[in-house]
Amino acid sequence: MYKHSSSAIRTTSTARVFQASVAAQPSHQQINRNMSKRRTREPKEETVTLGPATREGELVFGVAHIFASFNDTFIHVTDLSGRETMVRITGGMKVKADRDESSPYAAMLAAQDVSQRCKELGINALHIKLRATGGNKTKTPGPGAQSALRALARSGMKIGRIEDVTPIPTDSTRRKGGRRGRRL
Repeated sequence: MYKHSSSAIRTTSTARVFQASVAAQPSHQQINRNMSKRRTREPKEETVTLGPATREGELVFGVAHIFASFNDTFIHVTDLSGRETMVRITGGMKVKADRDESSPYAAMLAAQDVSQRCKELGINALHIKLRATGGNKTKTPGPGAQSALRALARSGMKIGRIEDVTPIPTDSTRRKGGRRGRRL
């Protein structure tokens, strides 16, 4: 009987705490008044500028790494050090069919998107680093390389230096295809 009465005391004390917390909460009218006050504030218009602050006519350079293989074309824009990626778009992101990823059309669409994003970031000039597959594979850039470079130039980006950075081995592992080569 003693235990029963102490548990009853506990429940009544928790009930009192609950009632006190309910009484401390604001009513719906008070909440609505507070919300209406918040809505009347006018939002301040902020102009967001991305990239460095520059003067009119000043060139801000980035580096466009164009990797043109026979399966895809990557256009990867970084800062001058190459550490910070600004934008990276591939030909495969622009077309649906897998066979069209390396096409000049897909590379052109990717380059147009890259130049638009660069202008948003304040980059208006690019150094180009062009790369093919290289190594013990082909050293010839894929079909998208030339059209990507042309699309970057035509979209208003100033072109600085163009450099071929295809990896060319001084000595290499054995090339695939066997002793007599690939026979068609």
